[in-house]
Amino acid sequence: MFLQLLVLRPVLVVDDDAVSRHVLIQTLSSAGLAPVAVSDGNEALDWLSRETPSLILLDLVLPGTDGFSVLRHIRADSKLAEVPVVVLTALDADEDISKIFAEGADDYVHKPFRPTELVARLRGQLRLRDFVDRLSIREKNAQVVVDLTQTLTSSLDIRTILSTVVSRIAGLVRVDRCSIVLVGEQADTGYVVATSDDERLRDLPIRLEKYPEITHVLRTARPLVLRDAPNHPLLAQLDDPTTIAFRSIALVPLLHEKTPHGVIFMRARGDARFDDEELALVSTVANATSIALANARVLQSLRDQTEQSAFARIEAERRVELFQRYADFFESAADGMMVVDREGSILFANPRAREITGFSESELTALRFDALFEPGTRDLARRLLHGFKKGVYPRGVDVASRTKDGQSIVLSTSFSGVLHEDSAIFLSFRDVTSERQTAIELKQTKEFLERVIDSSVDAIISTDIQGQILLFNRAAARVFDYDPTQVVGRMNATQLYGPGVARRVLRRLVNPDRGGWGRLEDYRVDVLSSSGETIPVSLSAAFIVENSRPVGMVGIFTDLRERLRMQARLQAAQEELRSRERQAIVAELAGAAAHELNQPLTSVIGYAELIRRSLPQQTNLVHASSVIIGESERMAEIVRRIGTITHYETKSYVGEAKILDLEKASGDPESGDEKS
Repeated sequence: MFLQLLVLRPVLVVDDDAVSRHVLIQTLSSAGLAPVAVSDGNEALDWLSRETPSLILLDLVLPGTDGFSVLRHIRADSKLAEVPVVVLTALDADEDISKIFAEGADDYVHKPFRPTELVARLRGQLRLRDFVDRLSIREKNAQVVVDLTQTLTSSLDIRTILSTVVSRIAGLVRVDRCSIVLVGEQADTGYVVATSDDERLRDLPIRLEKYPEITHVLRTARPLVLRDAPNHPLLAQLDDPTTIAFRSIALVPLLHEKTPHGVIFMRARGDARFDDEELALVSTVANATSIALANARVLQSLRDQTEQSAFARIEAERRVELFQRYADFFESAADGMMVVDREGSILFANPRAREITGFSESELTALRFDALFEPGTRDLARRLLHGFKKGVYPRGVDVASRTKDGQSIVLSTSFSGVLHEDSAIFLSFRDVTSERQTAIELKQTKEFLERVIDSSVDAIISTDIQGQILLFNRAAARVFDYDPTQVVGRMNATQLYGPGVARRVLRRLVNPDRGGWGRLEDYRVDVLSSSGETIPVSLSAAFIVENSRPVGMVGIFTDLRERLRMQARLQAAQEELRSRERQAIVAELAGAAAHELNQPLTSVIGYAELIRRSLPQQTNLVHASSVIIGESERMAEIVRRIGTITHYETKSYVGEAKILDLEKASGDPESGDEKS
């Protein structure tokens, strides 16, 4: 955070060369540093009289007041003395470089410079400044804790202790009010025993039910920060949260034997930082306060109630038994437990730890912490030890370890500091090798099933019980013409159906005869694509049931468009076949008609010819018989043409003419050619 604050402050660039200034401004701006440029030493001193930069980039050769004079002024000014100064210079003689550092420069960059090197050196100076500032703040905080601890241990007056604590904390974290609330004998009542903005306020009873933030900290025994208190969900149960007068709230528990018996209650009307360092500082003060309160109470009790010494002895014996019970707990715990120092040496290991690792107690205490790690993960052990020194104690860390006999195992490990023992770290672990292997196998199975679902030719869609789409495979994207990113978690399945269709599908799914949760198979329904096109599909669907309750639905949609197109083509082919069959029947009828006309026409033509020959040429009957013969021959020609469009056989007619042999084609028994 300090480095961020430093970067937010500008970098002052002092250079008389316009081109060089332009290049420097572009370089620093590209690196995320906010540059402010001036062209000479006098202008630089004028700017520094009003502002404090995060860093100064100074050219030595300047008109008027030169760079060395500016540098001496900076180091003589208490406000600017700690600001890093990086010198830009073309000088490279040893005596020139020595003079640059002698005058107080932190670093120098030789002209012409490389932008990458320049930015790296500036960032290095900013990091160094940040480290120094952090160290300074930590030293101040440590001194405050030391001073406050001395005050607490030197006083047995509880009121003095409490008043000192709230006033010092209010000044340290810059809040409008700091109070100490202790829990009364009745768990639902608390007492405000001291507050920073009103020394007269003492032993004010409050109903804890009206302070859910205090109740939360007493229940969890962990600090709590509310940066926007009036709108925080924890305070929503109050009758009117808007009446809360403070915007920022932080609470730190007062612990006695790991049990909270009160809180340090900090409130600010504006925005307060309440960062990790401040909370850690207040937690340290809270621990010291708890000890001081305990000591004050004990001494006061010894002073005022010496007659109860026998009871105190019994209580002490009870506490010894309690501690012994804790020791027995470590010995019989199902989890492995160890204590290591900050250098990584193992100080203690319970029987379960020895059982998991396969080492004896003497073998473990002869090892270092990182020896339990797989060779490829030793870097994790070093990072953990480095974090312990900063007060970072992770929980639930999977550690790849190796037993004494060389078996690889996975340990789920949690770390914490040992109370009142800064140099020791407590860790508990359990063997989760089978669980992690099962998790890997489940993940592989899940990925395989996802690949199977995604490669299905049918659209597969899964939803929660409200219809929100959770799974949308590639076939579904192809059928509905949606990108899965547009659908999953954003659309409801009802949007994929036409009006009223989703309700009809749901009614068919709910089956009272099967406990209320049925299934659909090959149900014909129409759905809608992204463009509004109606798509015919065959739907198979079912509820996803857990513990006899539906938690979602899954549907498989088979696109019927190609099948329906094939059915349409098949139906058209069938219609064409039936049409051709009808044409064949017509042809057959035509052939049959030609067959039936065959003999009568032959007889008519023959007898008409006989009549014409037997009559005198002058009579009118000769003309009539000629007409009969002509019309009959024309009729015979029509019969012959009918025969050409059928598959029936023909036979000789009159002269060279041929007509259908319908008797042969039809298999007339009288013709001697029956059909088989």
